[in-house]
Amino acid sequence: MNPTEQSFKQRAHTLVDQLPETADWKDLAYEVSIMQDIEAGLRDSEADRVTENTLVRKRFGLPE
Repeated sequence: MNPTEQSFKQRAHTLVDQLPETADWKDLAYEVSIMQDIEAGLRDSEADRVTENTLVRKRFGLPE
């Protein structure tokens, strides 16, 4: 682990600390889900499992 990376426990603490005082389990679960999605996307990107923006736009009928 390089020095700029946090351990899992440190990241979990940071995530919980950033939640508002009124947060509940549902809020925490949502934030964890978002974090997992982002990390999965970063792993895909690092492994070159990506699709060109123009191809995605074409597939969904969006303007280029």
